[in-house]
Order: sequence, then structure tokens, then C-alpha cells
Amino acid sequence: MSIPRSREERSLSGGSGSGSGSGSGSAAALSVRWAQGFPKQNVHFVNDSTICYASGNFVIFINLETKKKTLLQCMNGIVGVVATNIPYEVVAFSDRKLRPLIYIYNVQGLTRRTRLKGNVLLDYTLLSFSYCGTYLASYSSLPEFELALWNWELGVILCKKSQPGVDVSQMTFNPMNWRQLCLSSPSSVTVWTIERSNQDYYLKAKSVKLPMEDGSYFNERDIVFPESLPKDLIYGPVLPLSAIAGLVGEEAETFRPKDDLYPLLHPTMHCWTPQSDLYVGSEEGQLLMISGETLKVTLLEKIEDTSPLGRRNLISSITIAYQKGGVLASGIDGFVYSFIMKDTTYKVEDFLQIEEPVEHLLFSPSYKMLLIQTGKGSVYIYTFGEEPTLDKVLEACDGKFQAIDLITPGNEYCMTVTYSGEVCILLIEDGSCVSRLSLNTHTTVLACSPSSFSAAVGTANGSVHFLDVVDAETPEEIIMVHVCDTEIQHLLYDQRGMYLLAGTLEGLIFVMDARPSTSFQIFGFVEVAKGILQISTVSLLETDIVEVMVLSPAPQTGRSRLEIFTLPKVLPLVFATFVDERGKMRDEIIHKFLYETEHSLSSAVLDFQSHMVYGFCSEVPYICCYQLFKQEHSGVFVIKPKQKVQSKLYGPGMLSLSGHGLWLITRAKCGTIHIRDIYTLEILVRCRSHSHQGHGIQSVRISLDGQTILVNGRDDGTLVCLRWRRFRGSIASDILQHCQLLLASLSSTMDEENIYLSLRQRDSVDTESEVYEDVTFSIQSSQEDLVQRDTKKEISWLERKSQEAIEKEVKQFTNKRKEIKREIKVLAKTVMNMMEENEAEDNIAKLDQREFGLDLEELDRLQKESEREVAEIKKDVEMHNLAKSYLANIIKEECWNSMAVKGRALKCFHIPIVVENFPMKERTEEELKEVKRVLQQKKIEAECLKLRKEIIEVQSAITMVPKPHHEEEDEEEEEDLVIKDTRLPNYLLGSLCTDFGIHASLLTSQLELHSREEKINQIILLKDIIYKVKTVFNHEFDAAFKQKEFEIIRVKERNVRIQEIISDLELEEPDWTPEFDECEKPERALVVASNEISAQKHIPPWQKAKTELLAAQKMEHWLMSKSHSTRHRALMDMMGGVLEVKKEDILKMVIPQPAFMAKPDAIWTEEERRQFKDYEKKVRELNEERDKYRKSLEAELKKLQNSIQESTQNFDEYLKRLFERRVKAEMVVNQEELKISNLLFSLLLDEELSTRETFLNNYLTKKQEEKTQTTEAIQKAKDDLESYKENYDNLLAEDKVMDRSFKKEFSEVPSHQVDMLYKLFKRRPRIHKPKAHSESATLVPFGERPGSGKLNRDAFAQLMKAMDDLDNVNNMPEGVDLAVWNHFCATRRMKVENEQKVKQKAAGLVEMMAFLRKRVEEDEKVQEEIEKVTHELVLLQEEKVKFQLNLTIQILLKQGQVEIENFQLLLEYADAILINKTIIEDLNAVIRTQGHKKVASMMESKDIHKGIFQIEWEHKKMEMEMEDLNQRAWDIQMLFFSRERQKYLNEPNYETLVAIQIGIMEQTIAVIEKTHKKDVEHRKKLLKKLGNVSNQKDVANYNLSCSLQEELVAVSERKDISTAMGSQLTFEKIAKGQYASMMEQQKLAQISKEQAEQILVLQAEVQRLRMKTYPALMQM
Repeated sequence: MSIPRSREERSLSGGSGSGSGSGSGSAAALSVRWAQGFPKQNVHFVNDSTICYASGNFVIFINLETKKKTLLQCMNGIVGVVATNIPYEVVAFSDRKLRPLIYIYNVQGLTRRTRLKGNVLLDYTLLSFSYCGTYLASYSSLPEFELALWNWELGVILCKKSQPGVDVSQMTFNPMNWRQLCLSSPSSVTVWTIERSNQDYYLKAKSVKLPMEDGSYFNERDIVFPESLPKDLIYGPVLPLSAIAGLVGEEAETFRPKDDLYPLLHPTMHCWTPQSDLYVGSEEGQLLMISGETLKVTLLEKIEDTSPLGRRNLISSITIAYQKGGVLASGIDGFVYSFIMKDTTYKVEDFLQIEEPVEHLLFSPSYKMLLIQTGKGSVYIYTFGEEPTLDKVLEACDGKFQAIDLITPGNEYCMTVTYSGEVCILLIEDGSCVSRLSLNTHTTVLACSPSSFSAAVGTANGSVHFLDVVDAETPEEIIMVHVCDTEIQHLLYDQRGMYLLAGTLEGLIFVMDARPSTSFQIFGFVEVAKGILQISTVSLLETDIVEVMVLSPAPQTGRSRLEIFTLPKVLPLVFATFVDERGKMRDEIIHKFLYETEHSLSSAVLDFQSHMVYGFCSEVPYICCYQLFKQEHSGVFVIKPKQKVQSKLYGPGMLSLSGHGLWLITRAKCGTIHIRDIYTLEILVRCRSHSHQGHGIQSVRISLDGQTILVNGRDDGTLVCLRWRRFRGSIASDILQHCQLLLASLSSTMDEENIYLSLRQRDSVDTESEVYEDVTFSIQSSQEDLVQRDTKKEISWLERKSQEAIEKEVKQFTNKRKEIKREIKVLAKTVMNMMEENEAEDNIAKLDQREFGLDLEELDRLQKESEREVAEIKKDVEMHNLAKSYLANIIKEECWNSMAVKGRALKCFHIPIVVENFPMKERTEEELKEVKRVLQQKKIEAECLKLRKEIIEVQSAITMVPKPHHEEEDEEEEEDLVIKDTRLPNYLLGSLCTDFGIHASLLTSQLELHSREEKINQIILLKDIIYKVKTVFNHEFDAAFKQKEFEIIRVKERNVRIQEIISDLELEEPDWTPEFDECEKPERALVVASNEISAQKHIPPWQKAKTELLAAQKMEHWLMSKSHSTRHRALMDMMGGVLEVKKEDILKMVIPQPAFMAKPDAIWTEEERRQFKDYEKKVRELNEERDKYRKSLEAELKKLQNSIQESTQNFDEYLKRLFERRVKAEMVVNQEELKISNLLFSLLLDEELSTRETFLNNYLTKKQEEKTQTTEAIQKAKDDLESYKENYDNLLAEDKVMDRSFKKEFSEVPSHQVDMLYKLFKRRPRIHKPKAHSESATLVPFGERPGSGKLNRDAFAQLMKAMDDLDNVNNMPEGVDLAVWNHFCATRRMKVENEQKVKQKAAGLVEMMAFLRKRVEEDEKVQEEIEKVTHELVLLQEEKVKFQLNLTIQILLKQGQVEIENFQLLLEYADAILINKTIIEDLNAVIRTQGHKKVASMMESKDIHKGIFQIEWEHKKMEMEMEDLNQRAWDIQMLFFSRERQKYLNEPNYETLVAIQIGIMEQTIAVIEKTHKKDVEHRKKLLKKLGNVSNQKDVANYNLSCSLQEELVAVSERKDISTAMGSQLTFEKIAKGQYASMMEQQKLAQISKEQAEQILVLQAEVQRLRMKTYPALMQM
């Protein structure tokens, strides 16, 4: 890989500085040796043998024949987009700085041709050269989104157009027409047309209407002037959606509702065809063809195939490339497909298979090669031919370079590693890849050992992979050491390669043996602060220690922390004394010291004398030098900078030292690398290899001899190798001397380790067969074993050391642990016993379970945790309850508290009728003000109308004497007017509001509502009427509610007496007590009663104790009051608690029986008998009293119940009337709301009409402006055309004058020579066009592309070259003087040049005329649109006037008066009149009477015809039945009747007869079988005899067959003779036979024709008879 020397010196010499030793260092400079990167954008062909792509700051060119790479560096940072022009062999690319530029370079020599500067602010996203001419199209991103057309030779913008917010993914010129440009994005395809008029260029865009995702086409309607809108004859005109939405600006032209938006196809790529059509691929897998002229879209249909391709899922085409007969397409499956096109179908075939997804396809200019670019960045070249080949030009790595390093000594190979674990070894000479190795893990860092050919790779899972690179072409993994479970962030070898330091994310630095022979043993780890920024080591040849410095941040103090420790050379021998049991190195042994810097550093290194620390400040652009003090200290020592130098870099930077420690290498985010002198910090050399757009440089590596410097970009994916341009003097001598000493000291170690690696590699080759067997066995192993093997996780070294330490501690304290366990068991047993005893105790003495917990801390923790969880749950519940309460308050405030009249209902007592009131809110002040304003305005209008009438009356009666009592008459007229207004019929008002006492005199008549203000006032008045109607009904409802409350109270009072009577009568009748329901008193729903709560109420202990105390006190007071009331106790004991017997107690009174009644009546005395009679008399009297009192109570009960029933029924009747009143009120409200709705609709439609009118006016203004612009453009084009035509005419006249003045100029020459010269003057050389090779002509689909300026110039140059041949002296006629010949040649050359100018002018003239014609067509189109808008505006104004005059009137009709069948309503009443309905009813009655008469006559006629047809039908039916009976009789007569059937009918014992016959038949069968056996034996004997006879016949037949052969030969000879003699006779027989058959055929055809005619006649007769027999019964 090379870069031109002149360009290299001009672009890459970043600056100079003086060295510390000699003056030769001042001329030192760095140059780019090579750059390795992979394409992130599309790769381009420069010519048939060269491709190019952008990588980082470079454009890399690759020669496909030699595989040589050439670099072109962008000095302003990272390269943006790249485009190539094959005819001119130039490349264009943009940078990515603020206000970017476009650079045009010649490919040959890589010299800059021009630089294009536009007005773009941020970035160019697309560049594209035209195939013909010097045109370049560019597209920019945010914020301009600007498409610009450049003339790149002149460096000017020809035209540009901005389309805000449109991102474009692909931009291409039409190969056959540079005036067409296609821009596609994932949502649209736009074709731009470039129009030219002389030197003016214009861009015109046309969008392609894409189909929907399913491939169907959406029938798009005109949004501005819709033609298919329905006509509504009732509710007025139907307007477009934009007018309904209220849009009047430009957004109304493209407005679509969400329901009208459908997802379209998403284009991915496009390509042009030679017919100027477009093939477009989509994400949905559809392929489209777009016509270049009409932009008509055709969806190509795929021809299904049953091949394996049909089973493979080709989802969508990522990229497509046109070829003859179709396109090549690729997808994400790694296949390249060939689409063979035929009309509107295509067939898919496999073309090529690539290992990875293909992202870009491109043909070479000659179409002999196909470039295939994968998503990863690899590039393949497929060469067409008899034996096609596929070559891999560029093999990309799997991702960007994560880390780099040089393989010792650093002058032959280098290594890279990607994040995915792919290790590459590159050749330092040209950067080519030598070998690759995949680790299949996520890697982070890489380091190469100075003491052996080995390398270490750190991974994200905490492992370190060690690689053997003795043979660079076949690297191998030596071993994988799992250090820890955290990410390895730093890997560093010391300068002598003794130790490998691995820094992790957790602040651990592992010290490992760098020698492969020790299997990279881990000595231990050093614990430092977390977030390690950098590790620096000093390992000099003359010392026995390695000093390590670690930089980490100290965020608490805002400083940086430096930790320095020492590793002795003898550490591998005594490392066991340096570390503890867990592998941590002791700080006191490694002499660890802590320092803090005054500034926050992003990087720091330790010099080789270990006296100075160089740090790069992270917050200020300085490099600081800190001096270290050797005295021992404890704690943190703060150091201050000794020296400060400006870094001249921006962004956080990094420092590193060269191998000899005299160069300080600085790098930063800006992408520049500085090499400074370690002592003076002066810059020796600088170089910018990357840019800040790619976040600068990630890492820098320098070889031991200092001649090779590797620089890796952070995000641009580019690896740059730098070399010294002039490497001599002290700069070179110091580092070369150090390199030689270091290599000499390490030679023995390197030899030993390399021998070990070589032997190991040989051993690995010997064991390869064993490995193969193991692999085979592992493949055959079961899936379960594989899963188990994969799930096993390797234990890291850190965990293993920790486990070993734990095991050691366990072994050491085994006895102690056993003793503790035993004591714990005893203690646990004691606690269990205590718990069992606790369970047996009383509840008062019982302890809580947690009291037995021995771990008090754990108990406290659990208690706190439970309290915290309870608090969280309580908080969540409180927040939930709060949210519910808030929602409830909102609902209550909105639906209850804000209501001036709460919604409630009333139910009847006995009838299922419910009457609801009207819930009403209080009217706001604004509403009251509006009502007051409208009422005042109406009163003023009424007064004005009255005054006008008075003025008119006064003017009409000036001459008349005023009558007395004029004022009284006016008052009477006014009263009459009011009465008249209030007594107008309801159907004229459109509602029944007057039934509720509402005056509608202030309402405007429905026939007079024309203006917007009148409609608004009418709506306000109607709302006021609705409010009043509801108020009136609510008053009536409130009165009914109060009456129900009174009725319920009265019923309850009567129920008290009824209960007493029922209890006295000891009846079981239930009492009826009415109550209010929830709907009648809805406020009860807002109060939660205690019985509604199902959950148990939580009562605090203090409240429970208080309740119990109050209950005890209350009981005590009651007992005390009972004990002190002696009077009450005496009354209860003696008289049952009453002083006198009430009348109600008669039913309970019982006369006590005398005591003697217990004895038998026979032994009673006279006194006792007299007492018994008295007792019976008292009982009889008491029973009579009881009967009388019971009857009175029953009568009273019935009376009370009847009164309750009557009062409740009266209330029900009243509520029924109120229900009817409610229905009527709701009817009135609905009628008024309907009027309001009609008025609101009219206002809305009026507003929509106004919106539509405003939009049309705006649209008309816009079109008029366009008309002005088109007129100006036409005028300008005409002026330009006239001036151009004038120049063309002048040039043509000059050409003619030159032709005519030829003889005058050569007047001194003889006439015959003048004639000869004139003939030569008219002669033109023939230019032989170079014929294209037949092979290339068949391959290249586009052929020769016309209109190229380069082709025109080449043709003119070829013509001038041919003119030079004609001007040769050898072509001079004889006798012509040489001076005359020279003058003639000059004149002829002027003539030819002038003719060429005339041709060019003529072509320009045709182009300008075409441009003028297009402008005229655009002007006519704009004029048509203006006329269309004007016409639409006139129609809209007419519709608006018609709508304002045609009013919607609401009229009340009585139900049941007018009924129309089948809903046959007229919807248009343009010529309708209003007449009295009685006229219509009378006319309808007359028509109905006449109709009945006509129907009756028609029915009578129908019945007569029906009777005739029925009689004929019955007659025919009887005839057919007669025929059926005759046929049946005949069938019966002809029925076959066998003797068996007759015997069966005649014989009485038929079954006995059958049994006898069966016996006879069985005997007969036995005789027959016996006879059959005899016959069989006889037949066998006969068969044997016949066999013998057959054998004899066979012999005879054989003899006959032999003689038959001879006879056949004789017969054939005779047959040949007969054939030869009788052929003529045979022909005559054949002819006669054919003639006879022909005549017979004609005769049969004639007979068939006659029979066909007869059949037709018979069919007609049959049809006539059938119609006569079966007539059609048609409804009369």
C-alpha cells in the first residue's frame, strides 16, 4: 500500500520540533505507511481494475489485478460520503466538519481537481455523478435537506431545492438521461427532472404513488376538488374533510384523516433500466416497475417454482443491480438471486451463494465483473466468463479493532483483536492479513510479550487467553487462564517481559509470569482503587526490580490517585512469601506507596529513572510533570506539578513512553499524535491520523526500534501504520542502541521460550489424531451429557484461592467448630424444653415465641423488616384509599354537590310507575348575563318595531283627526298582540312549551332565522325555555314528594294502632309499612352505614377498655335505681304494674275457678253449687264482652286498612298524572333540544362553508401567484430564446458569409485552382467511430450513453486531428503555392470550427424551445386550475346563499293523522305547496272507492277465467285417469300366471306336497351321484386313450408343418406374380368402391336433412299441443 510522495509530504507532515541531541531531529516527520480499514459505506468502481471505499480519514483504492492499495487522506477529518465518475476517472468525497466541503480528485496521481463549497451546515448524506456530462448531485441532511446539482468542473451550483424533513437513502442518475434523478427513501420514491434553458437549470419533482403493503392500489381521491361527494338534499351541502376540520392553509391540500391512511410499501433499493424505467425492491418482498415517463407503477408477479428455492424464504431485497434481461438481488440469507423479467412477471433463480448477508451489488463498467459487498465489510469479485470465478478481494474483521500490539521486535508483524474475539496477524510491510484465529468470546485488551513469541488477550468474563505466535501464519491458543469473574480492562508486560499485569474492573491487579514455560503462573494480586485508568511499568536492564504505577480517580477529592509498588526479579522463586493465603500481595513487602496529584488526570506514566511522573490533565489542556520523593511515608502524599506544558490537543488524552523511555507519546480525542522529548516536553513530530468525528485515537503502539508506529482509531474502525520520513541523528541512534541492548539481553530468554513453544507445537501435531478421536466421541455423546458439560462453570483463580483459604481455616479450627456445634445443640435442646413448658402455662404467664430467639440481632432485624413491610403496605393502602377518596370526591362534586336540584325519583305505592325529576345545575353568571342580554335585545327590537309601526301609522294618517282615547286603544292593541302571540298554535312554535306556562313571544320565527347572530340568540332563548320547563316540573315533583312523605307518616301513625289491634286479637297478619327506596333518597347512598361494612372493625385496646368500663357503670346505675324504687316493686307485685283495668285488657282477663271444682260434682254442697252457677254466669258475661270488643276491634282494623289503601291509591293516581306530566315535559325538552341541534348544525355548516370559502380564496391567491411566476418564467424564456436565436442567426450568417467569400479571398489564385480548393474546402474528414467489442456490447446493457460533454469534446478533438491529416502538404494540389495552401488550411479550419459552433447552438436552441414549451404547458395548467377554483368558488357561494335561504323548520303533527305506506317520502320539495289536508283526504276517498270497484271487477273476471281453466284442467285430468285405468286393465290381463302359482293357490296342503317332492329329489340326487362316479371313471379311461392319440397327432402335425413351409414359399411366389399382373384391376375396384360409398353418403345426408325438417315440424306441433293442453295460469 502506498501513497504518492508529493501528496504525502504535503498532507501528512504535521509539523516539526527540535530533538534533544542534534539538529537533525528538527527535520523529522511521520508519514502514513498503510491504513487498514473496512468499508462501512458502499464500495465503488473507479475503472475496470480499481475499486475504492472510505475508511476513517482515508479513501482506500485497491487495484484488483495487483491487490495493491493506495491511500487518499482527507485533511479535515473523517471522510463522509464517496462517489466516483468512471468516464472522467475522478472520485468525490465530503468531509464532516462544520460547513462541509466536497473534494474532487483525479484517480491518476490522486491530485485535487477542485473543491466544492456549498451552504450546507452539518453533513452531506449522498453524492452521485451523472453518467453523461460533468454533473454531480448532492443531498444534505438536517437542517437543510437540500438537493443540489453541481457542475463539478466549474465548481458551481447549477440549481438546488430543499424538501424539509425528508431523509433519502439512495440517489442515482438515469444512465441514459442525465436529466432524470431518482431519490428513494424507506417511505417514498421521487423522480426529479432537470430542465435547462441556456445556462439556467431547474429541478422539478414528481412523487411516485406506491401501492399498499398487500400490493393493492389505493383509489386516491382529489382532496382539493372532490368529485364523488354525496348530495344531501335535507341537511345541506356535503363539504370536503379539510373544510370540516377547519383547515384553510396549505395543510388542507394534503389533509387526510387517520382512517383514510393506509400503510404503503417501503422501498429499499432501486435501479434504472436502458428504457429509463425503474425497478424498485421493497421490505415486503414485492418488486415494482416504475415507468420513467408516466411514473406508472406496475407490481411484478413472481412465478412460483417448486425447486429448493421455493422452499427458501426470500424476505426482501436489500440491494439490486440491473443486468440484461432482469436484475440481480440479494437478501439477508447470503444468496444472490437472478430475477429473470418477462413482461410483468419474473422468475427467481439461484445465482451465487455467499457465506454472509450481502449488502451491496455493483457491476464493473464493462460488466465483466460483479462486486459483492457483505454486511460485515468483506468484498468479493465475481468474474463472468466460460469459467466464472469468485475472488475475495477484502476480508473484513468481525467488528472494529478493539486492541492492537506489535509482535516483538515490532518490525515484521502486528496483531489486532476485535470485540467478538477474532485475532488477526498483519504484515508490517503492507498491512496484509497473514492469519486469523477466533477465540469465540468477548475480548477487551491485547498485549504481546517482549520476551517470547506469545501474546495475551483479556476477555470480558475475566479470562486471559495466551496465544503462540512463533509461526505467524498458524497462531494457536496455548492456554486459557480464568483469573477472576470481572472484566479484564488492562493487560501490560513490563519492558523486559518478566511479568504480565492484568487489571480488572474491581481494582485488582494480577501479577503473572510472562514465560510460557511456566504456564503463565499467577503469583498473586495487588488491590488498588477501583476504576483503573492506566498501568505504567519501569523495568530497566541494570536493575533487579520492576516498578509499577497505577492511576485511578479519586472522585471524593477531585484529584487522581497514584499507587506505586515494586516487584523483584526473584519473585517467581519466593512469591509464596509475598502473598497471603488468598493470593493478595502484602503491601509492606512490595513497598506500596500512595500519592495524589493536585489535578485530575486522564493518563499518567512513570519515567525510566522513577523520579518523575508525567500526567495528562483531564479538565485542562496541560501535560504536567510531577517529581517523586524517595523517602518512605505512610498514608497519602500529595504531589504538585513541577512543570506544566500546554498539550495543544483537545479532549481527554493518553500518554505512553517509547521503548527507550526518551519519547513521550501523547494522543487525544482530536485524532492527533504528538511525540515529545521526555526532558523538555517539546514536540519532536506530530501527525493527524484520525479525527474527532471518530472520537480520536484509542491506542498507540511503537516498535522497539521506533521505526513503526501503529495507531488505532476509537470508532472509525481504521488502523494506521506510520513511519519516519527522515529517521536519523540522535533520534534514531538512541532508540536503535537501546533496541539492540534489549534484544541482546532478552535473546537467551526468547530462544528458550521459543524452543518450548516450538516443541509444544510439535507435540500438538502428534496428538492431533487423538484429538480427532475425542471430537468424534464427543459428537456421538448424548445431548444430556453435552448440556451438563456446558453448564459447568470453571472456577476462577481468585475463587479457587479463596476456597483453599477457607478449607485451610476449616481444617485449622475443626475441633473448635465441633465444640461450638455441640454447645449449640445443648442450648437448642434447653430452649425447646423451655418452649414446651411455656406452652403449658396460662395465657397471662405465657411468653411470646420471639422471646425464645437467641439471635437478638436477627430478631431485631426481622422485627424491623416486618415493621417496614407493614409500613409499606399501610402506605400503599393509604395511597390507594386516598386515590379512591379523591375520585369519590370528584364524582360527588361533579354529580351531586354541583347540582342545584338533585336527581331523585318517586315510586307509586301499588303501581310499578317511577317518576324522576330533572337534575339541574345552577346557571352560571355568564349564562345569566347572556340570557339577560338576549332578553334586553329582544325587548329593544320589539320596541323598535312598535315605533316603526307608529311612525308609519302617523305618516299615513297625517290628514286625519286624531281620535280620542288613543293611548287606551294602543294598550288594548298591545294586549291583543300579546294574547295573540301567546295563543299561537303549538305546531307553529315547534314545541309544547306553552302547556307549562312558558311564554314564547320573544322567540324569533323559524322562517326568519337567517343570520348567525339570530341563530345564536335563538339557541340561548331555547335553553332558557328548557330550564324553565324543568323548573316548573321540578316544583310539581317537590310537591308530590312532600305529599308522599306526609302519606308515609300518616300510614306509620295508623300502623301503630293496627299493631295494637293485631296484638290484641292475636292475629298473624303482617303489617304493611311503606318506606323510601334508594332512588327516592339517593343521599343515603353517600353515607356508609355500619351494617354495610362486612369487614370486622378494628377497635384499639384503649377504646375497648373504655367501652367495657362505661357498660359496667351503666349497669351499676340501673341496678341501684331498681333497688331504691319500692313503689314500683309493690305495684308490680300486687296489681301487675297498673292501677286500673283498661278496656283493652278484657281479652286477657280470666275468671279464676273455685277451688272445689277440683272435686267431683257429686260431693259438692249447695253453697258450692250456687258459687258454681255464679262462676258460670260471670264467664258467660265475660265471653259476651269479649265478642263485642273483638268485633269492634276488627271493624276498626278494617277501617284503618281501607283508609290507608284509599289514601295510597289516591297518591298513586296523582303520581300517574305526574308521570304523564313528566313524559310531556321530556317531550318539550326533546323538542327544544332538537331545535337547538338543528340550529347548531346550521351554524356548524355555515362555519364549514366559510372555511371552505376562505381556503378556496387562499388557494386562488396561491395559484395566481404561481400564474404570475409562470408568466414571468415564460417571458424570461422567450427573451432568452430570442437573444439566443439572434446569436444563432448571426453565427449561421457568419458561416454563410465565410462560404460565399471563399473565392474573394483567393481571387489572385487562378480559377481552376480556386475550384479545386473550393472542393477541398467543402470536403470533411470521415471520423471512424471506435467500434465497441462484441463481447462488451453484449454484456453492457446500457450501451453508448448520449449527451456526454466529454464525448463531444473527444469527437471534436478527433475531428481536429483528422483535419491535421487533411492539412498535410502531401494533400496540396499541384501548382498551388505553399503560402496559399497555409492560408487555405487556416480558413478551412475556421470554417469547421464555426460549423461545430453552429451545431452546438442548434442543439441549445432546440433545448430552449422545448423548455419554453414546457413552461407554456405549465402556465396553461395553472390557468385551468385558476378557472376551476373560480368555478368552485362561485358554486360554493351559490350553495351558501341557498343554504341561508333554505331553513329547517320543526312542525308538530298529531300522531296517527298522516300515515304513508312503505316510507315513500319525497326528499325534495322545490315545487311543493301547502294545502288543506281535507282536500287530500276527500280525493283519497274518491280514489279509494274507484279503486275498490276496479279491484272487484278484476276479481270477478279473474274468477270466471279461473273457473274456465279449472273445468278444462279437470276434463284433461279425467281423460288422463281414464287412459291410466285402461292401461292398468290391459296390464292385468297380460300378467303372467305360472302353474306353480296356480298350484299354490289351489292346493290346501301345499307344504306337505313340497316335503314329498323334496324327498323324491334327494333320492334322485343320490342316484345321479352314483351314476356320476361311474361316468368320471369312464371319462378318465377315455382321457388316457385320447392322450395317446394326441401324441400321435403331434407327430403328424410336425410332419405337416414342414410340408406347409414349402407350400407357403410356393404360394408367396404365385402371389407376387399375381400382384404384378393385377395391380391395375385392383385400382379400378378401389375407385368404384369409393364412388359407391360417396353416393351412399350423399343420399344419407339428404335423408337426414329431410328428417331434421320433419322433426322441427313435429316439435312445433308438440309445443302447440302442450300449450293447448296445459295453459299458463297467469295472474290477471
